[in-house]
Amino acid sequence: MHGNVLKSCAIFAIGLMMAAVSVDLAVAQAAKGPSGLPLPRFVTLKSKRVNLRIGPSADYAVSWLYLKQGLPVEIIQEYDNWRRVRDADGTEGWVNQSLLSGQRSAIAAPWMKGKGKAVFVNMRRESQPSAAVIAKLQPGVMMSVKECTGDWCLVTADGTEGWVAQSEIWGAYPGEAFK
Repeated sequence: MHGNVLKSCAIFAIGLMMAAVSVDLAVAQAAKGPSGLPLPRFVTLKSKRVNLRIGPSADYAVSWLYLKQGLPVEIIQEYDNWRRVRDADGTEGWVNQSLLSGQRSAIAAPWMKGKGKAVFVNMRRESQPSAAVIAKLQPGVMMSVKECTGDWCLVTADGTEGWVAQSEIWGAYPGEAFK
């Protein structure tokens, strides 16, 4: 009898821990910053020259200078008018919100860049794995994103529009859908 009580207590404790983990994950996914917008979230650089600073103020040193308008970055923290961002390479720092745009862009498989293999991201005519390939994108190619279904994103790269698997780009979360 004593063993059954211990088993029941252990099962109850495991159930409580699993419920707590589920609540933590749900809270993390629904986290909002002071702006009221979700964190983390993807945005793009609005300007051709954007300073990445080591802290949330123009008084902090510049650690990096971005020279590519439309580059996707991920906002991971907010403080006043400053946003802590992370780029596809993992570099983090602070950018003034006025230099960011809600437009979406993505980078084709940046994790495969420089691997030496002939790896491409297929752009397809339709959002299906069996659809015709209309372009092969090298890792690191930037594209504008019009919408994502959770599995596929409608993108434009070098004037060509088509669908790419959401799992093969950096700039949209797995399962994220938007228009």
